[in-house]
Amino acid sequence: MKRSELREHIFKMVFGYEFNSDSEMPQQMQLYFEQMENGEPKESDMEYIRTKALAVILRTEELDALINQNTKGWKTTRMNKVDLSILRLALYEMKWDDDVPESVAINEAVELAKKYSGDEGPSFINGVLAKLAAR
Repeated sequence: MKRSELREHIFKMVFGYEFNSDSEMPQQMQLYFEQMENGEPKESDMEYIRTKALAVILRTEELDALINQNTKGWKTTRMNKVDLSILRLALYEMKWDDDVPESVAINEAVELAKKYSGDEGPSFINGVLAKLAAR
């Protein structure tokens, strides 16, 4: 699977966390993998998706604090869940994933927003991440 495909699956898992409890996540992840299009994913892809999604989820409070410090009039509690999930994933990649260049994390986040968010989503995502990148 390509990195952008893996990232999209990670985004979906991070988004799903908004609607499930910690105890439900392992089962939800397994169900997600079983229902993936293109047949059964490779074990290495599933492990990558699972590991990175959990890394983002475990840093949710820290990520949200950084987002809240860098947005005016838009706290995480007011953001739509799609944009918030995209921001969390991209910010995690920018701050803690040495394999992903900052510019790639931002560009991929904007692409996810184009696909899953509303009309204003891509520019909102880009603006927030550009401000976070400048720090």
